[in-house]
Parts: sequence; structure tokens; C-alpha cells
Amino acid sequence: MTDQKKSAAISRWEDEGGAMPCGPQEALAAACDEWDIPALSDAEIIQLRIRVIALENIVLSLVARATDDQLTQIAEMAEFITPRPDTTQHPLTIHAATQMTQLVERAKHFR
Repeated sequence: MTDQKKSAAISRWEDEGGAMPCGPQEALAAACDEWDIPALSDAEIIQLRIRVIALENIVLSLVARATDDQLTQIAEMAEFITPRPDTTQHPLTIHAATQMTQLVERAKHFR
């Protein structure tokens, strides 16, 4: 990934937050209150979990066939989403970066 592409990716990531502390999702969540969307049922939550597991395994199979450069790029992106030292360390962001790194390591076992 070139420095210009990295800068553009980071810029997009930083801009996605808009004016709200929790990013664009905060505005979307606030709008959901107005739409009267029912809470997910237990069956729907279970289906979402199953789909996430399936998608993770699909991604794992694709990453296992990735080139070394692509694996390096994934690792670099994980570093980019890790909060900077001067910012608030959000547990979900830290966990997401860790999951990306672990996915690459798991994929290497299938190469």
C-alpha cells in the first residue's frame, strides 16, 4: 500500500466520525428511535451469530490464499485502526484490530 493510499484510508476513517463522538453510527442510532424498529428476537440474534461465524470462515479461507504482501497489508490496516496513544482507547476498536491480526495468523495455518 502506498503512502498516498494509506493517508487516504486514514483520512476517510477519521472523517467518518463527523461531528459526533461515536461516529456516524451515533446519528443512525438516534434516527432508529424515530422509526419504531422492534428489538431483535432471540431467534434473529442467533441467526446473526450464525451468519457472522459463516462470514468469518469465508474470510479466513480467502485470507489463507492471500499473498504475503496482502497479509502484510491486513496487518498494517490493523495497526491503523488501533487508537493513537493520544486518543481515548476504545475497547471495541482495540478488539477489532486484535481480531484482524489473529485472523491473519489463523489463515497462515491453512497455507
